[in-house]
Amino acid sequence: MNDSTTLRTQVVVVGGGLAGATMAAALGQAGIDTVILDQEPAAARTLPSFDGRTTALSYGSRRIVASAGLWDPVADQAEPILDIRIADGRAPVFLHFDHQEMAGESDSAPFGHIVENRLLRLAQFQRLDALPAVRHIAPAKVVAVETGTGHAAVTLADGSVVRAELVIGADGRGSFTRQQLGIPARSFAYRQKAVVCVMGHAEPHEGVAVEHFLPAGPFAVLPMRDDADGTHRSSIVWTEHPDTADDLVHRPVEAFDAALQAVVGDWLGPVRTLGKRFTYPLGVVHARRYGARRAALIGEAAHGIHPIAGQGLNLGLRDIDVLSGLLVERSRLGLDLGDPALLQRYERLRRPDNVAMILATDGLNRLFSTDLAPVQLARDLGLAAVGRLPPVKRFFMRQAMGLGARAR
Repeated sequence: MNDSTTLRTQVVVVGGGLAGATMAAALGQAGIDTVILDQEPAAARTLPSFDGRTTALSYGSRRIVASAGLWDPVADQAEPILDIRIADGRAPVFLHFDHQEMAGESDSAPFGHIVENRLLRLAQFQRLDALPAVRHIAPAKVVAVETGTGHAAVTLADGSVVRAELVIGADGRGSFTRQQLGIPARSFAYRQKAVVCVMGHAEPHEGVAVEHFLPAGPFAVLPMRDDADGTHRSSIVWTEHPDTADDLVHRPVEAFDAALQAVVGDWLGPVRTLGKRFTYPLGVVHARRYGARRAALIGEAAHGIHPIAGQGLNLGLRDIDVLSGLLVERSRLGLDLGDPALLQRYERLRRPDNVAMILATDGLNRLFSTDLAPVQLARDLGLAAVGRLPPVKRFFMRQAMGLGARAR
């Protein structure tokens, strides 16, 4: 595209990350003409060095991804989560969720699946390329977003313009789209960073995901598929004070592995780091509104939460499920996709779920990130009580599977 180009479409998605690409695939599959703009070259996003994270797709989210035609390409590379174990420090009490306890609601399906972000992106890009209704433009730097009564216009750095009935901001926590729309956001940073890496280990994980609450923050071990050479693997999300996290990620491999082994323990045998280590600052952001005139926000452009329990992208996928469903219904009737009533309904449906998860994850992080004896005793009594009360335990398992949110 160049400064003489004006591209017209029904929907323009700003942001080519996991949320934006899934939204474009969902719309394109329904035949809605969609342009997706990504600042990064597509090839760069699929490199192992770009992003070391994995995504925990809940049972409910897997169905959303599948409806967009994105599950089959990654199914063979996704590791099912069969058990979840929640431990509090060094306390002997832990909470155990077994997927077989959900028989009758999900046919004993796994709680979810762990998928490498880069593999999910690769599947998304291939899907977008195969959809005639989608035009994927990357790299494309957005320099202005304007919305009027009749259309939305997105201007790129080369002077070209994309005009659409609706613009969807999917460009992350620091969303340029949100800023251009004049939508304020509440945000705060935790005194925490996440150290993320892939861990090789001698013993198989048996599909067990562990959330171990430590004074500095949660330490998660998430089961991954074995490597091509048969190496057993898990994804590590290790929350620490920012200074400690920076120190850990810059340690020599042997020193880091020794520290990792000390936290993991011996249940997986000897462990070692595979590949690069990453750090990510942690915080919360929540937009005051999810939309403006001819514009909507999804994913972390609307809400970003603490990674505890791995619910960040799952929330964004529920945004996509609701908004894409509303747009598809309206498109089939030949109606304006930027109608204010549609955008207001989207926000009414999604805000309660998002607010509840923001409060829950923030509360859990604050509750468990302390080693005060009275607080730890109360936590342990709570974990024990949940384990002994089947209806309460089932409620939490439904939340873990993404079955508790209200559908559109």
